Amino acid sequence: MTISALDRKLLRDLWAMKGQALAIALVVGAGAAMFVAYLSNFESLRRTRDAYYERQRFADVFATLKRAPRALEEEIAAIPGVLAVETRVSVDVALDVPGLAEPASGRLLSIPAVGRPRLNDVFLRRGRFPEPGKPDEVLASEAFCKAHRFGPGDSLRAVVNGRRRTLRIVGVALSPEYVYSIRPGELIPDDRRFGIFWMERRALGSAFDMEGGFNEVSLKLAPQASVDEAILRLDRLLAPYGAFGAIPRRLQFSAWTLENELTQLANFGLIVPAIFFFVAAFILNVALTRALALQRPQIASLKALGYGNAALAWHYLKWGLGISMVGAALGLVAGHRLGLAMVGLYNQYFRFPSLDYRLTLEVGLGAVGVSLVAAALGAAIAVRRAVRIPPAEAMRPEPPARYRPSFAERTPLLARRVTHATRMILRNLERTPARAAASVVGIGLAGAILVVGFVFTSAMEEIVGSTFSLAQRQDATLAFVEPLSAGALHEVERLPGVLAAEPARNVAARLRSGHRHRDVALTGRALEPRLERLVDRYGHVVAVPPSGLALSRKLAEILEVGVGDEVAVEVLEGRRPTARLRVASLVDDALGLGATIELGALHRLLGEGESLSGARLLVDADALPALNARLKGLPAVSGVAFKRTMLESFRATFAENMNIMVTFSVIFAGIIAFGVVYNSARISLSERERELASLRVLGFTRAEISLILLGELAVLTLLSLPFGGLLGWGLSAWIVATFENEIYRIPLVVHASALAWSALIVAAAAFFSGLTVRRKLDRLDLVAVLKTRE
Repeated sequence: MTISALDRKLLRDLWAMKGQALAIALVVGAGAAMFVAYLSNFESLRRTRDAYYERQRFADVFATLKRAPRALEEEIAAIPGVLAVETRVSVDVALDVPGLAEPASGRLLSIPAVGRPRLNDVFLRRGRFPEPGKPDEVLASEAFCKAHRFGPGDSLRAVVNGRRRTLRIVGVALSPEYVYSIRPGELIPDDRRFGIFWMERRALGSAFDMEGGFNEVSLKLAPQASVDEAILRLDRLLAPYGAFGAIPRRLQFSAWTLENELTQLANFGLIVPAIFFFVAAFILNVALTRALALQRPQIASLKALGYGNAALAWHYLKWGLGISMVGAALGLVAGHRLGLAMVGLYNQYFRFPSLDYRLTLEVGLGAVGVSLVAAALGAAIAVRRAVRIPPAEAMRPEPPARYRPSFAERTPLLARRVTHATRMILRNLERTPARAAASVVGIGLAGAILVVGFVFTSAMEEIVGSTFSLAQRQDATLAFVEPLSAGALHEVERLPGVLAAEPARNVAARLRSGHRHRDVALTGRALEPRLERLVDRYGHVVAVPPSGLALSRKLAEILEVGVGDEVAVEVLEGRRPTARLRVASLVDDALGLGATIELGALHRLLGEGESLSGARLLVDADALPALNARLKGLPAVSGVAFKRTMLESFRATFAENMNIMVTFSVIFAGIIAFGVVYNSARISLSERERELASLRVLGFTRAEISLILLGELAVLTLLSLPFGGLLGWGLSAWIVATFENEIYRIPLVVHASALAWSALIVAAAAFFSGLTVRRKLDRLDLVAVLKTRE
């Protein structure tokens, strides 16, 4: 294959600037790696989810209720658009797990004695299904079994309808309903203290007086059926039986959580790489603009030899495209490795039969395509300006810059203190302000990306502080099987080690505003709660309104309401009262969707006395063993959540996942910082080789000419630091607003430490870049440089 003269020139030019080319390629590669890692995980998760949902016949509509006769199934199946109906019994129980000090919680779900569930079928990982006539045999969820190293043949004890029973695990299973398994009322998974168990229907029904009845129903709808219409008709049928309101698949907790994570991945995969590609395009534009300025005579000669503007433009565009292709290749390799690491994290808390990482051709081609587009855009402006110069003008060297005293020299107090080297540095910066500004912006962009990474790390700590220190001041939270009278609080206060107790009352409610609605837990709080307070994501305590509702800001956005607006509240428990309540305040909280009402107002709305569905406890740490032993024997308690374990779970899921992603972002941003600074220094050396060689001939030492070149780099780096910090703050604010979802909202926290660390990394990149350029400066061939045409 013949290589054209221009292509040979291109290869020689790229080899001559290999250091700069590699630095730019690394920046492109960082963007491509982020693109590949996030979007390939997005595709892997979505593909796995869709296949799993279809294979296990995941339902489209879900509803829970108190109790309904199985005869109602025929009426439910007659709802237009319903293809399949599955009813079952579901009960939450307290567990006594060997090796676990505190009581755990379990959810018992019924499965047919013969055959498989028509909907929400379980996936048997190990063992076998429970046999008919053996009421204590269960399947256990894989996450719970892994946390305790349980397997077929192991046993644990449960409080089943007030009686302690031994459950024998005969199989380990997964379910599409519990891809993300979490205890009711919490947002953080805890596999050691919450498990799902499947028991033969007759055994579970007889234990809870549910023979011939059900308290959960799922529907599969035809593709053309209206989900809203099916929910409306189902709610009407179930209303006399204590229904808690039907929900579509998108609001089923596990599916909702997984969808939010997919949305987050897609956002990360598009927004974060876009920032990296923008920086790469900017660096390439600066590097190519200054490189082409040095090739003015060559461009003129090529034009004189008959090469047209289009041929030359394509030749120089290939500079950028060649560098970008190398970067894209590096990015594909790094992104694939990073994607494998990320999918390992998702396998820890999203439970699929098989979550395999796959880098699809579409994602790979997308990364290469975006890399090339970024390179083309970055190079196009520089190339267009260079090739449009007429040959006669290009043959002449650029007119020399007009030197004049710098600002420091014109200032009497500073003029006498300015050394010769400093004078040269300042004059060069002042005579090329556009070039200096471009360098400052480039280095500042690298600093800004570093600030964003450190801001996210600080945000996780802010969430931990506001949620687990300021909001939740209790040590433990009890949940009761059924709401109890106010006298139960006195019994709780007498438990071993309990120093203080605060009542908790939560009810399932549907909030409506026009055609918009959302099912939430309506929480009653005292006007001045002692243990659990309303706190926003920045740690500010929010007062409980004496009347009306305090809504999460995110929930208010979903309902499209603001302070002063009214929402319809439909309680989904007991007598199912309804009321129209005013939105008294909005809470910009960090986790979940909350609705709070004053405790007395909630009791009046429910038409009940001072009942409670749980309690918040302040506990003496020394008495924890006695308290746990006592709680395990209380049939009225369905579960207990300790703040310490919730904090551990939070750090092991959300915080760990976010911090790993941020760590990789910071590493890639450090690569950008080095690439930007090194390019700036290397190009400055190329432009000033003759000038610096002349100074060496005139008697300047290597250290003195190094000071001139690297001093300029130091000034540019110092100027970029405040710009990078300010830009990083603005970029962080934009990303935080973009990445908000219904599970968590990240606070914008820009600590001085984030600015300091980003400045330190940029300074380190400048230092190592300076060392690299200094070595090249030391090897400067004075004779060869001085022979070049001015």
